[in-house]
Amino acid sequence: MAKQSFPILITRPEPQASRLAAELTDAYGARAAPLLSPLMMTEILTPQVPSGPFAAVILTSEAGAAAAERLAPLPRPAFCVGTRTAIRAAAAGFIPTVIEADAAALVATLGTAALNTALPTAAGDTARLLWLRGADRAADLAALLPQCQIEELIVYAQRPRPLTAAALDCLGRPGPVILPLFSPRSVRLFLAAAPSRIEARLLAVAISAQVAAEVPAERFAGCRVADTPDGAGMLVAIGRAISSGLP
Repeated sequence: MAKQSFPILITRPEPQASRLAAELTDAYGARAAPLLSPLMMTEILTPQVPSGPFAAVILTSEAGAAAAERLAPLPRPAFCVGTRTAIRAAAAGFIPTVIEADAAALVATLGTAALNTALPTAAGDTARLLWLRGADRAADLAALLPQCQIEELIVYAQRPRPLTAAALDCLGRPGPVILPLFSPRSVRLFLAAAPSRIEARLLAVAISAQVAAEVPAERFAGCRVADTPDGAGMLVAIGRAISSGLP
């Protein structure tokens, strides 16, 4: 008997959506049936860069790294969250320091660098860092890092998009559907875009406990949390959902 194929509704923006779909197919073959319906579209902005000097830039996403390539002048050192961000930053001519995991790891790394005076300061003051971020943020780095002087520059926006007709049809039919969720905003956008009545049995797979906290129990059959807050952790968590099925 053929194994069941699980629809996996991918709402990430491109190119992350297509990349995740390919990774799922490579990892789980016919058992994974990715269905792409990005709920965000990236718009790169070109704001004026504040006057420096800055010791380094902070890049917390690939979109931020892509936007940085269009801006000048910027310092070459870059603290990058995630390998993908670092690769994109390096391609744009930056010298990346890769920070895996999440904002907590970023704060710890920057705090240690400032404490060890690895970050140069201006006129004996605290180190000035420029965070190139999206219009929506999940953490306040300036408040978390008082030992650094962090300035923020919004360099991209994730514009909401509706669910596709195929995604709505999938949600309207009985049966299991796995929904990977990578940010609190992705949960909110899905809930806003989804129909009030969902026939499918939804299992959320959240990248972190913070994201899982946004998932309403009354609309989902369950919620799993990745062991590590990164792409590799999500692949494993989705695989566990596929293997165990839905309750």
